[in-house]
Parts: sequence; C-alpha cells; structure tokens
Amino acid sequence: MRPLHPPGPERSAEWRRRFGDEARAERPDLSALCLLVGAQADGELDEAGMDAAQIELDRLAGELPFRPGGPRSWATALAEHLGDRYGFRGTPGDYQRLDSSLLHEVLRRRRGLPILLSVVWMEVARRAGAPVYGVALPGHFVVGFGPPEQQVLVDPFDGGRVLTGPDAELLVAGATGAPLDPSMLSPADPLDVVLRILNNIRAWAAARPERSDVALWAVELSLLLPSHPARLRYDRAQLLVERGDFLTGALELDAYAEVVAAVDEPAADRVRRQARAARAMLN
Repeated sequence: MRPLHPPGPERSAEWRRRFGDEARAERPDLSALCLLVGAQADGELDEAGMDAAQIELDRLAGELPFRPGGPRSWATALAEHLGDRYGFRGTPGDYQRLDSSLLHEVLRRRRGLPILLSVVWMEVARRAGAPVYGVALPGHFVVGFGPPEQQVLVDPFDGGRVLTGPDAELLVAGATGAPLDPSMLSPADPLDVVLRILNNIRAWAAARPERSDVALWAVELSLLLPSHPARLRYDRAQLLVERGDFLTGALELDAYAEVVAAVDEPAADRVRRQARAARAMLN
C-alpha cells in the first residue's frame, strides 16, 4: 500500500475551505466532497488528480448502454459494467485500509468499503441518467434504483449483486440484531453519506492511536458540514488534548460544556473538570 502523507498547512486550509463551500452549496456535489476528503489524507492528490478522478467517472458512465430500461435493467447493467468488467468490489481486508475510504484510491484500486464503492456506483449511474441513490442500511451501505414501489437494491461490495428482500433483512439483522424497518430504505442525503464516510475514517484512526492526526482532520471536516452532532466538538477537544494542544483543547471543552449545560448540568460540570485538567498539563 502506498504510504499516505497529509498536505502541508496551507494546502490543507485551502481544501477545507473548498470542502466547507461545497457542503453549503444548494446542491452539494458528492464526488467533489469525497475527493476533498481524499485530499486531506493524501498530499499527492492535487487539482489535476481530482480532475482525473472526475474524468474517470465520466468515462465509466460513457461506456454504459444508453438508458437500458427500468430499475432492474439499470442495476444489471451497472453490475456487469463495474462489477464484472472492471472488477470493482470489496474484500474483508479493505476494512483495514485508510485508502478504502478515499474515492481517488478506490477508483485506482477498484477496491474499497461498501460506502465508497456505492459512491462509485451512484456517480457513474447518475452521469448515465439512472434513477439512483444511496441507501444507508445499518452497518452496510448499498445502492437503490427506482421509486419505492419498484426499488431494486444492489450491493457494490459484492460486485453489484442484486439484493432480495431477505438479503436486505439479513444485512440489517447482522448489523443491529433488529428487523429491517422500511424507513431504512429511503434515499440517503449526500451530506449524510459524507458524514458516514468521515465516521468510518475516524473509526479506522481510533484503532490506531498513532494516527490521531487522521482522526483530527476527519472530525474537523465533519464540523464543517451544515448539520452535525454537537458531540463532535467534544471529540475534537479530546483529540487536541491527546495530541498535546492542551490550551486549545481546554477552550473547546469549555465551549462544549456551555452547550451541554442547557440540558445536562452534571455532564457540563464533568466536561469543565476535564478542561481544568487539560490546563493543568501546561504547568
């Protein structure tokens, strides 16, 4: 695996500015946001590299048959094109790789996590005119084609295999132990997709304490999304303290305590004590 080195401070700040602008756009571009996430992880990904990734998505879309038919025909066409012809799919080992969460690397390797492979499926299908969207099943992201009454689900991690109703129920039961709820089959908002990708990156970094730098930029990008859990501010503060930036971390903890105090004063007091402990480390 090629070692990934983050960009320098100036380039990183520029990518974050562009990420924030795109996230606040009237119609955020999912592929652009994913590539900007990749640019935070990989200092070798520049403007030309991001353009090349978009061109590759265009090329893959241009090779699809023209409007093959209904939802199942679209699903079959994508599976034959991306899964069979080009070999896009996932393996258990992909969960251990940071590049499995980076769109430009997934396009290069044709391997990745379910959600990134789903982004490839969605972006190629969308460019070709398909009625496509992401479906955020618990624990396993998939792709949907067509309206609810004709919905066809496919699993890009398995090469685009069409899922039956029982298949989807098994995926949900395996992840949660609970039955499939119809609400789980609704189209996923692009910004929710990006947040889930960033959460996956944070989970990867959490298992590798030496990569707290990755966890930090992932949480900071998450905070640029218009809607995000307030808890992320606390997570950022903790990461700052762990990385030795005690003063900034303490300030973040105090700010988070003010938010929490409105609903849970005892919890706010605990966070304030953590802020004092962080400042004490400066002595």
